[in-house]
Amino acid sequence: MEEKSYAEEKDYLEIIKERGRQSRVYKKYQFIGLEIARLLNDENHKSLYIKLAKEYGSEKMFVLAKDVSERKKVKNKGAYFMKVIQKTIFIKSEKENDKSNFKKLKNFNGRK
Repeated sequence: MEEKSYAEEKDYLEIIKERGRQSRVYKKYQFIGLEIARLLNDENHKSLYIKLAKEYGSEKMFVLAKDVSERKKVKNKGAYFMKVIQKTIFIKSEKENDKSNFKKLKNFNGRK
């Protein structure tokens, strides 16, 4: 069996390092999350955008990110995007709570 030279081993290690840097996307929401990070110039938080795309719908998130990225007056697009998302999610959860509270009141007959 032939031993590998130092140069061949070094090349192999470089190949392995390069392979580790490449992005592997298996699901649609992963791709959308990475695209959102690119649109907002916020590569440091790409895992957050992937999570948001998975939980709240990738198409909605992408449309919103595209809208934010086209706004010229916004300096920190990632922060602005997150603020809009927080308001949207808060309003949505508030509406859901109102419906559940209404159901509780409707079923309440005044007795314990």
